[in-house]
Amino acid sequence: MRLKIMPLKKSFSVHRVPLILFLCQLMSALEVPLDLVQPPTITRQSPKDYIIDPRENIEIQCEAKGKPPPSFSWTRNGTHFDIDKDPLVKMLPNSGTLVISITIEGKAETYEGVYQCTARNERGAAISNNIIIRPSTFQRLPQSERVSQGLNGDLYFSNVLPEDTREDYVCYARFNHTQTIQQKQPISVKVHSMDELNDTITANLSDSEFYGAKSYIERPPKLLSPEGRTSHKEELRENVLSLECIAEGLPTPSITWTKEDGELPINRTSYTNFRKTLNINLVSEADSGKYKCTARNPLGFVEHTISVTVKAAPYWITAPKNLVLSPGEDGTLICRANGNPKPKISWLTNGVPIEMAPDDPSRKIDGDTILFSDVQESSSAVYQCNASNEYGYLLANAFVNVLAEPPRILTDANLHYQVITDRPAMLDCAFFGSPIPTFKWFKGTKGSVLQENTYIFHDNGTLEIPVAQKDSAGTYTCVVRNKLGMAKNDVHLEIKDPTRIIKHPEYKVVQRGGKVSFECKVKHDPTLIATLTWLKDNGELPNDGRFSIDNDHLVIMNISDEDDATYTCVANTSLDIVSASAVLRVVDRPNPPFDLELTSLLERSVQLSWIPGDENNSPITDFIIEYEDSLHEPGIWHHHSDVPGTQTTAELKLSPYVKYSFRVIAVNSIGRSLPSEVSEYYMTKAAEPEENPTAVEGIGSEPDNLVITWQPLKGFDSNGPGLQYKVSWRQKDGDDEWTSVVVANVSKYIVSGTPTFVPYLVKVQALNDVGFAPEPVIIIGHSGEDLPMVAPSNVHVNVVNSTLAEVHWEPVPPKSIRGHLKGYRIYYWKVKNSSKRNKRHVEKKILTFNGNKTHGMLPGLEPFSHYMLNVRVVNGKGEGPASVDRVFNTPEGVPSAPLFLKIVNPTLDSLTLEWDPPSHPNGILTAYTLKFQPINSTHELGPLVDIKIPANMTSLILRNLSYNTRYKFYFYAQTSAGSGSQITEEAVTTVDEAMASRQVDIATQGWFIGLMCAVALLILILLIVCFIRRNKGGKYPVKEKEDAHADPEIQPMKEDDGTFGEYSDAEDHKPSKKGSRTPSDRTVKKEDSDDSLVDYGEGVNGQFNEDGSFIGQYSGKKEKEPAEGNESSEAPSPVNAMNSFV
Repeated sequence: MRLKIMPLKKSFSVHRVPLILFLCQLMSALEVPLDLVQPPTITRQSPKDYIIDPRENIEIQCEAKGKPPPSFSWTRNGTHFDIDKDPLVKMLPNSGTLVISITIEGKAETYEGVYQCTARNERGAAISNNIIIRPSTFQRLPQSERVSQGLNGDLYFSNVLPEDTREDYVCYARFNHTQTIQQKQPISVKVHSMDELNDTITANLSDSEFYGAKSYIERPPKLLSPEGRTSHKEELRENVLSLECIAEGLPTPSITWTKEDGELPINRTSYTNFRKTLNINLVSEADSGKYKCTARNPLGFVEHTISVTVKAAPYWITAPKNLVLSPGEDGTLICRANGNPKPKISWLTNGVPIEMAPDDPSRKIDGDTILFSDVQESSSAVYQCNASNEYGYLLANAFVNVLAEPPRILTDANLHYQVITDRPAMLDCAFFGSPIPTFKWFKGTKGSVLQENTYIFHDNGTLEIPVAQKDSAGTYTCVVRNKLGMAKNDVHLEIKDPTRIIKHPEYKVVQRGGKVSFECKVKHDPTLIATLTWLKDNGELPNDGRFSIDNDHLVIMNISDEDDATYTCVANTSLDIVSASAVLRVVDRPNPPFDLELTSLLERSVQLSWIPGDENNSPITDFIIEYEDSLHEPGIWHHHSDVPGTQTTAELKLSPYVKYSFRVIAVNSIGRSLPSEVSEYYMTKAAEPEENPTAVEGIGSEPDNLVITWQPLKGFDSNGPGLQYKVSWRQKDGDDEWTSVVVANVSKYIVSGTPTFVPYLVKVQALNDVGFAPEPVIIIGHSGEDLPMVAPSNVHVNVVNSTLAEVHWEPVPPKSIRGHLKGYRIYYWKVKNSSKRNKRHVEKKILTFNGNKTHGMLPGLEPFSHYMLNVRVVNGKGEGPASVDRVFNTPEGVPSAPLFLKIVNPTLDSLTLEWDPPSHPNGILTAYTLKFQPINSTHELGPLVDIKIPANMTSLILRNLSYNTRYKFYFYAQTSAGSGSQITEEAVTTVDEAMASRQVDIATQGWFIGLMCAVALLILILLIVCFIRRNKGGKYPVKEKEDAHADPEIQPMKEDDGTFGEYSDAEDHKPSKKGSRTPSDRTVKKEDSDDSLVDYGEGVNGQFNEDGSFIGQYSGKKEKEPAEGNESSEAPSPVNAMNSFV
């Protein structure tokens, strides 16, 4: 059982709904169920004239239905279009639609042509319209009221301006049929300025006549297109009628349109190209007639009448419809069309002209009608009707399907309908059968046949109850019959109460920023669910937190101008919908003033008047008057004055030689209005300038010139034509007269042949064709600078310490500087190494001391070094000559750490130390100091031994050391200035051969192998703990703990005696020397020796005590290892750790 709700057409009255539903259902009755064999029917196709965008893929639609499902093929320009041969073309699955991919490769022009689709199955063939594919035509230039491109492609200027001067106006024309684009030769337009005529006008007019004279000639309108007073235009029915009038004149004319003996159709009329083009959509024969365009400006008007005749391509009166017949029946296909001229009707069968199709005795052609009699199954086919005249064609497909089918009801069984009281009820009984069945309706299980006096029966089986009442509810039965059988179906009807709004929202006026609430109460049928929706101007409410709905109320907070609208509450159930609206008015800023007028036109003043716009419920408090100077700054508006809101006239003070236009802005408590329309222009008379240029400077760029610069006057301040500047100068300390030149409207003048760096008095005065500005202000400048002539004298150096020196000098005479003093510059360089006494080239260093300094400090010097320096004075031009070079030496300093310290050839009781001197001795080395001490198994340090070593030694053998003992070494160099930085290293003496032999014997025992496995597991656990602690941050004092457990009797096992071999560092991949726990090539460059697991993560051989505790054997840090832990360090090797197990 299904529930069907009767549709509600909100926009139609009750009496219109039945007719609309009847027409829809009558059409659906012609549909043959798709489970029955039927010829193809075109269901979708592209328009006949398909304009494509070359930037997008081409999609030519062709969809059809039928049983069996039809196959599709295409023709292009009348020949078969082989889709498989073009990789850019594909046909959509289960469809005839073509998609041509041209966005990545390919050109749209390649696929221009006439396409036609054919859908075919065993019952016949249907064909689409001829679809003409062509790219969009050329693009028009931007247009304005003054500049227009006509429908014919011509470019028109109502009046020309200087900016219209160009040499590259080019017209491109595209010819679709030949797939070519033609370019016209560039056209040059040169606009001559009317300023050239000013002298002539001045000579022929008196002063009073010249005042207010305009620099252009106004003229009344004259039509550029079309020419003459009348013309004729033909257009096709249902096309867009475009009529064009383009006029020249100054000021630019405006265009208006009228129709003689009639009105322009409001809903179909639009204007383009600034009302120069009148467009009427979907024209019909009734639009024929005379249309008049009028071009008007203040100097006059001109008219043109266009006679329009509407022709017609073919249009349908009766298009052929699909015909379903049973064997032996008769039928008719009718194809009637009209047009101007009358179209010709021709028939096709399965896409072939009917004259060439096989004969069918059941078919007879009578002009626009085909008569069928005593049809058989072989009579099934698809017929095409073509109606054409000189303006176009129509093509319609209609099939004749011969079937013998008993009745079947297509409507679902036991549908439940719900209808509102007093509304029409439509109960469906869609059916199919061949021959066409008859149908009857019954009400109730034992009811009689329903009669037409109360009900309406539609041909498609639908039962219509025009006005449903409560007693209309119940069960209805539909019965259909033909000679092959019978079918029936039950439907159920329920009648519901209507939905009503019992409390309507009310009109509101609210100030911006306030709050408003609308109420809407609804009553509805209790068995239905009602929903209440609010709309703003028939659209959804904004997604804004200011809007909230509380039960029956709409609340709007913080109201803004955008909230001024019509608000509608819509109550709807599944069956009906009702609504009520209310308007919200928000007070707003005023509308702009209008009708601006200039009166009392005087030389330096004018009176402006206007009419205020709507106050929008908030009184106007002020008017703001703005002006534009279109002569000097077109398009830029400036503030002129404010007047009270009660005043609608103002006397305005004006400046000379300005082309004024004015606009007015109204102000109330909410804000400003939009500007008014612009007033007429008013040109004031020229006068001499009232101001002089600003920012005047005199600065030389070369030793023999003076460059005078200034900020030019703006055009508004020129007060007249011919703006120039009088530039004057003379030496400040001389008796010379002023020298003056008059220059054009520029911002710079260069005086040549001046003495070097001499003060000058400079002034710049504005003038125009009328006269001079007031006397300008005098400023002081200088001619150009030259390089200083004299070097600083009496340069001497005071060495403060080994890295710092102080330099003193005497300043040069001011006249020798020949420019602005910038400061003094010291060049200094190191010329030899005091410790090795060998000369070498060092790049010079520079320090600059700004101002008139007489001393400066040189930091960052190297100790025990030989330096030279000189001093130069600097001005704006550059440096002067250098002073005599001065030599100074820095004293000795403490040396840097030795380059490296290596411990090699360890034995039972000796270690060999090797090193290189410091890279920076910073003096003469006097000695090396070596300190060392043993480290026991508890990380305790033994007594410290101090040894002095001569400065010329680079190695030392320490003897009489304890065997298998770790030692820590501290090593640094000395000069007479003190001790330098130290480096540290650690090493271990070896064990004796007897101990190693015992280890070999123990290692061959079985219990030893088991113990090794347990120790390996403990190593793994210990390593995991160490890495966890390391990752938590900080250093892990593994070395001290491991050293504390060192066993003095442990000796390494050797490969050659069958014991475990030693392993090299995992990163270096180099074996260490036998008998040494420290790699021979390991060097240390660090001053400190902070121990951590990170520091010893590489090259560390682990050891164990008998109780299983871990003892790390340490070597010196790598030469390139960072001061802190290395993130890539590895754990000690467990195998090496086993080598030392006792």
